[in-house]
Amino acid sequence: MGKHKRKPDGPDAVSGPSKETDLVGAAEESERAVPPEAAAAAAAGPALVEIPEEAARRAQGEAAEFKDRYLRLAAEFDNFRKRTQRERTETWSRAQAHVVSSILDVLDDLARVAHLDPERTAAVDLLSGVELVERKLMRELESAGLERVGEPGGPFDPHLHEAVTSVPAPSPDRDHVVAQVFQPGYRFGGGLLRPARVSVYLWQTPGDGGEGA
Repeated sequence: MGKHKRKPDGPDAVSGPSKETDLVGAAEESERAVPPEAAAAAAAGPALVEIPEEAARRAQGEAAEFKDRYLRLAAEFDNFRKRTQRERTETWSRAQAHVVSSILDVLDDLARVAHLDPERTAAVDLLSGVELVERKLMRELESAGLERVGEPGGPFDPHLHEAVTSVPAPSPDRDHVVAQVFQPGYRFGGGLLRPARVSVYLWQTPGDGGEGA
C-alpha cells in the first residue's frame, strides 16, 4: 500500500493570511483613507454641473418665449383697441341716426309750412304753423336728452348763463336774478352745449352811487 502524505497541522497550517482576508483589509484601509465629505459625494452620484453653453441656450429659449408672449399680448391689445373704437363709432352713428329719424316728420311739417302760398295764407296761420313746427321739434329733441336753460326770473348761475348786460333791480330780493334772455342755452346729457345769454338784475344801494328802481 502506498503511503499517504499527511497535511501538517499546528501553527504551520495557518502561518499566512488568505487572499480574501487580504482584500477585506485593503478595502477597510481604503475607506479609512478617504475623507467623509468625499465618500458622501461619491455615494450621491456624479454632480450635475451646468456648462456655460447650456445655460446660454436655456436663457435664449426663455427670452424667445417671453418675446413671443409679449408679441401675442401686444397684438391682442391692438385688436381690442381697434374693436372698441369701431364699436364706439358704430354706437355714435346709430345714436345720430336715431335722432335724425325722430325729426324727419318735423322736417316734413316745416317743408309744408315753407311752401305755403303767401297770397292764400294769412300771416297768423303762417305764424301758427311755424310755432307748431318749433314745439314739435323741441319735443323730439328733449326726448333725445336736450334741455333748454335760461328762463327770466331764475337765479343767475355763471355756470349756465353768460351775463351780457345788467339792469337795476327793482328790489333787493331781485338781486342777481335773470331779467331777460337774449339767447337760450342748452344742455345735453348733463353737459352744457351753450350758455344762455342774459341780462341780470343788480341791486344798488345809495352808497354804491345809485338807488334801486
